[in-house]
Amino acid sequence: MSLFTLDELERSAALVHEHMLPTPQYSWPLLNEQLGLEVWVKHENHTPTGAFKVRGGITLLDWLHREQPDCEGIITATRGNHGQSQARAATAFGMRARILVPHGNSPEKNLAMQAFGAELVEFGDDFDAAREEAGRQAAAENLFMVPPFHPQLVRGVSSYALELFRAAPPLDAVYVPIGCGSGICSVITVRDALGLDTEVIGVVSTEAMAAKLSVEAGHPVETDSARTFADGIAVRVPVPEALEIYSKGAARIVAVSDDEIAQAIRIYFRDTHNAAEGAGAAPLAALMQERERMQGKRAAVILCGGNIDTSMFRQVLAGETPRID
Repeated sequence: MSLFTLDELERSAALVHEHMLPTPQYSWPLLNEQLGLEVWVKHENHTPTGAFKVRGGITLLDWLHREQPDCEGIITATRGNHGQSQARAATAFGMRARILVPHGNSPEKNLAMQAFGAELVEFGDDFDAAREEAGRQAAAENLFMVPPFHPQLVRGVSSYALELFRAAPPLDAVYVPIGCGSGICSVITVRDALGLDTEVIGVVSTEAMAAKLSVEAGHPVETDSARTFADGIAVRVPVPEALEIYSKGAARIVAVSDDEIAQAIRIYFRDTHNAAEGAGAAPLAALMQERERMQGKRAAVILCGGNIDTSMFRQVLAGETPRID
């Protein structure tokens, strides 16, 4: 059962496209040669914020502006891409945007959020601690708390999946990273609305296994830590509403190591000259892990973002894997 009807998804995509152009999807010859199959890359690293999250910011703030016209501002927690999206959209609607990030967050993502108009606050050691504090501040200061997963976010993010499924040839599988879930739930929603039988494969880090463990257990499982340099998927606590969708709609969840992610970043740069952040490269790492299983099939990978810090990118291109203490 799709979260939205096809008509609703098309209207949402039209709204998103008023604010940004569709992103491309390419099949790169060297990448195909590397994997031995036909691969399509959805380039969400080509959005106005360098990541897919910008789409959800457009639809959620549009909805909030209509539903709560007197709302003065929003508050949310992020590792970076969600925060850029919300700050950009809130500023466009004349609202404040307070963004909480954990200590030690990406310096370049922090600067980008501030450039889009965010009031940046550092709190806690990881995303989930920052998220809890954002909830407390929202209640105390009457700010609208933007959760990491919300139907209005999914509504906007779904536009990238609609673009992909309609522009690429028929796909046997799509590999999607799982952070808080808006990306994979959007792909599942659009696939179901279009009546396709494409497999959707979720991807997590071996250092942040909450989504995979939760699907296998049949209920939310919290992990003790999420120490991966792929910050977009560094989540300890799965979002129950998202888990309900991808536990039923995903064919399987694949876990990839930080070494595999770093190698995928290098391959993206060498074979396509695109920069990918850790979460953005994770789907390619998973497809590489499953390349024998996917022989003779056509697969897509979601390059969900390219916002990798310069120092980290330099380290990866030198053949190293960044380690998180």
